[in-house]
Amino acid sequence: MTARTADVGGLKISSDRLFLIAGPCVIESEDLCLRVAEHLAAAAARLGIPYIFKASYDKANRTSGESFRGPGLREGLQVLARVRDKVGVPVLSDVHSPAEAEAAGPVLDCLQVPAFLCRQTDLVAAAARCGKAVNLKKGQFLAPWDMRHVVAKAADAGAANILVTERGTTFGYNRLVADLAGLADLAALGHPVVFDATHSVQQPGGLGRATGGSRATAAVLARAAVAAGADGLSIEVHPDPDRALSDGPNSIALAEAGRLIETCLKIRDAIRRD
Repeated sequence: MTARTADVGGLKISSDRLFLIAGPCVIESEDLCLRVAEHLAAAAARLGIPYIFKASYDKANRTSGESFRGPGLREGLQVLARVRDKVGVPVLSDVHSPAEAEAAGPVLDCLQVPAFLCRQTDLVAAAARCGKAVNLKKGQFLAPWDMRHVVAKAADAGAANILVTERGTTFGYNRLVADLAGLADLAALGHPVVFDATHSVQQPGGLGRATGGSRATAAVLARAAVAAGADGLSIEVHPDPDRALSDGPNSIALAEAGRLIETCLKIRDAIRRD
C-alpha cells in the first residue's frame, strides 16, 4: 500500500508513522506556548514521532461573545513564529477568511481550515494558494466521503500537502459523535488522516455560556482512533486544563500527554504487526 504523505514545514509526515499535532487550544501567552511546545517536542523526540505545534491566535467560533478569543492575528503570529524558531517545530493555526490566510501564510507551516468553514470555497482556495501545508477539518455536518469535494478544491488551488481531520459529527443537544469507521473513508482520499481527539469530545454550549467536554473520553477515543487507522492525532494540551481559557474541559493535562501518546504508539505498533 502506498503511504499517504505530506511535508509540513520540512517535516515529513506519513501514514507509515504516527504523528502528533498538539498545543493549547488558544494562545494565552508566549510563555505558555513555549512551555507546552518544549515539553511535547521532547516527548515526541523520545518516542521518535513527528510533532507539529498548534494553537489558535483567534477562536472565532465561540459559544458566547464574552468568551476569550486569543491575542488576535498580528500578535498571535508573532508568538507562533517564536515557538517555531526557539523550539524548532512546525506551527499550525486556524484561518477564518481569505485575508487571514494571505496574512498568515508567510508565517505558518500549516494553515488549518476550521470544520465549520470547510465548505467555504474562497477560504479553502486562499489557504491552498499560500503554498504551505493545509489541514482540512471535516465539518460536523458532513459525511466523511463528502470531504472529497473539499480536498479537490484545495488541490485545484495548488495545495500539494494536504491533511484531512476528523473531529466528530453533531446532531445537536450538546454532544458530538465520532464515527471511527469514517477514518477509512477519509484515508481513501489519499492524504494523511488526523483524528482530533479533544474536539471530538466537545459539548458545544454544554456549560450554558461555554463549551463543555470530557478529557477522559478524549483519551479513550485517541486510543480507539489509532486502532482504527488514524495516521496522526490532534490533541489540545494545557498545563492546568481547569484554568485554560478555551476548551479546558476537553483538554489533556500536559503532564499526561506523553503517556497517552506512548500508549497510542504501542497500539499502532501492535496493529501494524498483525
